[in-house]
Amino acid sequence: MLYDAGKYDVAVIGAGHAGCEAALAAARMGCRTILFTLSLDNVALMPCNPSVGGPAKAQLVREIDALGGEMALNIDKANIQVRTINTGKGPAVQALRAQADKREYQHEMLQTLLKQKNLDLLMAEVEEIEAPDRKVQAVITKTGARYECGALVVTTGTYLKGRIIIGEVMYDGGPGNQFPATKLSAALEKAGLRLGRFKTGTPPRIDQKSVDFSKMIEQPGDEKTLRFSHISPENGRPQLSCWLTHSTRETHQIVMDNLDRAPMFTGVIKGRGPRYCPSFEDKVVRYAHKDSHQLFIEPEGRETDEMYVQGLNTSLPEDVQIRVLRSIPGLENVHITRTGYAIEYDYVFPSQLKLSLEARAVEGLFTAGQINGTSGYEEAAAQGLIAGINAVLKVQGKEPFILKRSQSYIGVLIDDLVNKEADEPYRLLTSRAEYRLLLRQDNADLRLTELGRDVGLVDDYRYNRFQEKKKTLEEAREKLKKTTFTPADQTMSGLLEQKKSAALKDRLSLWEILRRPEMKIRDFVVAGWLEDPGPEILEQLEIQAKYEGYIKKQEDQVARFNKLEDKKIREDLDYDQVYGLSNEARQKLKEVRPVSVGQASRISGVNPADINVLLINLEKMRRN
Repeated sequence: MLYDAGKYDVAVIGAGHAGCEAALAAARMGCRTILFTLSLDNVALMPCNPSVGGPAKAQLVREIDALGGEMALNIDKANIQVRTINTGKGPAVQALRAQADKREYQHEMLQTLLKQKNLDLLMAEVEEIEAPDRKVQAVITKTGARYECGALVVTTGTYLKGRIIIGEVMYDGGPGNQFPATKLSAALEKAGLRLGRFKTGTPPRIDQKSVDFSKMIEQPGDEKTLRFSHISPENGRPQLSCWLTHSTRETHQIVMDNLDRAPMFTGVIKGRGPRYCPSFEDKVVRYAHKDSHQLFIEPEGRETDEMYVQGLNTSLPEDVQIRVLRSIPGLENVHITRTGYAIEYDYVFPSQLKLSLEARAVEGLFTAGQINGTSGYEEAAAQGLIAGINAVLKVQGKEPFILKRSQSYIGVLIDDLVNKEADEPYRLLTSRAEYRLLLRQDNADLRLTELGRDVGLVDDYRYNRFQEKKKTLEEAREKLKKTTFTPADQTMSGLLEQKKSAALKDRLSLWEILRRPEMKIRDFVVAGWLEDPGPEILEQLEIQAKYEGYIKKQEDQVARFNKLEDKKIREDLDYDQVYGLSNEARQKLKEVRPVSVGQASRISGVNPADINVLLINLEKMRRN
């Protein structure tokens, strides 16, 4: 028996990383919001790696923060180690990575949700979606409760018809042996969405007391304080180390001897797994010439002895997993606390979405996170934030909030999902961002805070801090450009000689001198030529000076990119009347319905000749 349980502006199904961001965004923008979860004990669960950040992912977290999201603030509260990776490379690919206390991360996020105005949490399984006339109207739970809503965000992660696989053992289940969502897939298909099947996996967890760390290499965090959010206070807590070890020839032989029991190779697993996070058995077979693979032993929290074996994702039988682990240096007497497993799940083909993450087939229905075929907590959170924002704008009858790929990694992520064919779980990489020198982690606030303020997510405290930082940055930059030195200045000559830098031949500013590779901005602070504005601003100034020429070139590329982005296409354009298109291009354009010529040019199956044809036809239509 159905009963009317309430009316909300926005409903969110799933309280993982995407769902938390979507629900918080909707509530903070003033909409009455309800967040459904299968278990209140598993809000913001980290079922796989206990970390946030890394190449491209750190940029996402900083962008979420700049727009007024929660992930950066939450990991700053709950981290147990933070360090910068890729320090030997350029600023475009340098990234923060934090190990998380998994339980604390969940606790802090749950408390944030519970305290949020306009937001209700409910432990319930949503089984049906009411969408008469292809427009979302309500959702219905397993217990018969009907919740009316103006917009719906589905963020179900890997729970849709989830199936756990460990060797010959298979059973229905969600991550970490949670309940799966068994009926929502059918509801999405009934609403008009096409679903596919993907697979992901996780490694075994082990007991710290059974590990011999003397045979491993310690991986400590950075000594200096590092934060994802510019407004987070310093937590000042001691950091925990991770540890590096390697698989051996014996390890690989154990895997090879048991491929007949490996679901990845027996045909049991049907779903396609992530290429950039393959199972260990797949790595052993694919890279048979390698004698070893790196494995990182990572703590899962301050109050637990469980550790995560990064790099050993597997669905091998449990007895084989034990033998594999005990063949690794430092793990000879290891005790498994949780067995590694693979999980298959349903996902929505993301090419069915608009750039706002609204389904083209159902008005008011948004999807975000792993249901869109992505992998990673950060990718999920970024999509959740955008979906939450656009769900509110939909309810309010306003234009959607779209980030270009020239503006942000979030823009790259969503643009790739909608326009590229997804035949495997998508992972964001720095190489996917053609303007990555402009989209660094250090300048995310400068790029996006104003946009977050415009949609109503950046509060006064964050915005005032941002304005102060921007003013300090501009004043320091002017100081560097206005302070000049001649060849006769002995203090500067001494510094240049000390740095083995060429002597001045003409009058140069500190800004021009800073462009030299061997010069560091900290030297100018020590010499008293520049007041210390703090490490974040010093870092930005040094990057801007040293890469000024490259940055200008990318800005010119973006200007050319935006010319095609600014050529808009009507959503109702009849592509059957656009003569000269290839059959494949016509089919793809009708399916994706790009909003601009720029977007059309990035659709799989649409080639440059098709774009020329499209431009000619659009010009004819404009003249007519």
